Amino acid sequence: MDSAPLPDLDQLDIEALKALVIAHQNKLAAREAELATREAELERERQTLSDEIEQLRRSSSEQIEHLKLVIEKLRRIMFGTKSEKVILQLEQYELKLEELESAEAEMETAAEAVAPAKEPKTRVARKPLPAHLPREVVSHLPQGDCCPGCGGHLRQFGEDVAEQLEYIPESFKVIRHVRPKFACSGCDRVVEAPAPSRPIERGIAGPGLLAHVLVSKFGDHLPLYRQSEIYARQGVEIERSTLAGWVGAASELLSPLLDALKKHVLGGTKLHADDTPIPVLAPGSGKTKTGRLWTYVRDDRPAGEDTAPAVWFAYSEDRKGEHPRQHLKNFKGALQADAYAGFHHLYGNGAIYEVACWAHARRKFHEIHVLHASPTTTEALARIGALYAIEEEIRGKPADLRLSVRQSRARPLLDDMRKWMEKSQHSLSPKSETAGAIRYALSRWRALTRYADDGRLEIDNSAAERALRAVALGRKNYLFAGSDAGGERAAALYSLIGSAKLNGLDPELYLRTVLAQIAEHQVSRISDLLPWNLAETLQGTISKAA
Repeated sequence: MDSAPLPDLDQLDIEALKALVIAHQNKLAAREAELATREAELERERQTLSDEIEQLRRSSSEQIEHLKLVIEKLRRIMFGTKSEKVILQLEQYELKLEELESAEAEMETAAEAVAPAKEPKTRVARKPLPAHLPREVVSHLPQGDCCPGCGGHLRQFGEDVAEQLEYIPESFKVIRHVRPKFACSGCDRVVEAPAPSRPIERGIAGPGLLAHVLVSKFGDHLPLYRQSEIYARQGVEIERSTLAGWVGAASELLSPLLDALKKHVLGGTKLHADDTPIPVLAPGSGKTKTGRLWTYVRDDRPAGEDTAPAVWFAYSEDRKGEHPRQHLKNFKGALQADAYAGFHHLYGNGAIYEVACWAHARRKFHEIHVLHASPTTTEALARIGALYAIEEEIRGKPADLRLSVRQSRARPLLDDMRKWMEKSQHSLSPKSETAGAIRYALSRWRALTRYADDGRLEIDNSAAERALRAVALGRKNYLFAGSDAGGERAAALYSLIGSAKLNGLDPELYLRTVLAQIAEHQVSRISDLLPWNLAETLQGTISKAA
């Protein structure tokens, strides 16, 4: 609304001024009415827009929900119950067949060692090794230049050729073992070098390939049928049954090494122990039962000792306490383990004494703290953290120094923590989770604090828990072992692979070296092939390769 210019107010009389004021008030009233009308229109537009936005929001939510349902329906179609059953059954049969074939090969290898067959077993004709693979020729010449029978001159008239499939990282190659034949010019005697030994008698797999298969299965958690598919992509067809036979035969070949490894692990005075379930296919039912893998770790490095670390796994069909009693019947010393009742029977005669695990005690407080933090759980975690801070400072130091530090710094903290726990317990409901965590610690207090009185001991059982990680990863990939014999094979290979890692070795390089030597190695000197006895040689090999 336009505003007209004001007249000269000095020239207006009283009535004219009154009329001017009334006119301006009317204009202001009209403008306010117009503004009110516009505000009402804007409010109506805002409400309309708000309703439209809400309608769009509801529509969008409905579309999102609809899309979620459609996606879920499609996933059910792709990965539905029937499909899952088929896949699971297929994997069960694949693994069951692997175990049966591995067990058969293991038994055949053992029987061959006891009583060699007069005639070689009839085998299915194998395919020739692929021509596209590179060939490395290794010639084996007889000793000497003359006939060992009469001393006559030797002339070559032919050769025997046997091919062996070998594996080097990321590629295959074929090694041609060539043995030239020589004939004596004096007596026509045929002379040639003896055939080199193989890890598996009459087998085409070289030690490097065998090591790769074993580490892929038990270290990298790849079932044999998946390995077969991987090798096929490289143009090398190796049937799963062939791989299973190699695993069984190699396990039998390595078995003497397991006894030496077990003797070393149980020969110390301090041992870490733990166990974990492993599903095992029950024969004849198609279902799985729960077996058990027990791990025992010897590692004195945190106490400043240079004794080689090692881990030994054992398999059992169940979790009965008789198994650790059998495993540790000759062991004497400190056993660091969890609160499993099966271990408690070991502590009766005093030969074995219990050392508990602060990581287990802390975990109970931590689980409660994550869900529902409280001053008590916060205080408990802080107090336990202070103990671990001390351990971080003295890890790898000599045992006498560790004992001195623990007595002067950790022992007062432990004594004060016990008083605090006892006091806190009275202020909590007996049924509360926090009270349960405190009872767990107090009921095992002597075993939990024993480490403070011995510099050789550890604050927790992490060494054993680390050893079991490979088993946990394996369970996620191959779901179960195919038989009890498969569980025992897994225990053996976990032992060798785990011990190689503890000694800083590439487990594949270690097994390749062992498999190349063990067939002709003296049983009385089998301990020479343990990881720590080969460490310097193998680490030198790695350095040269680098």
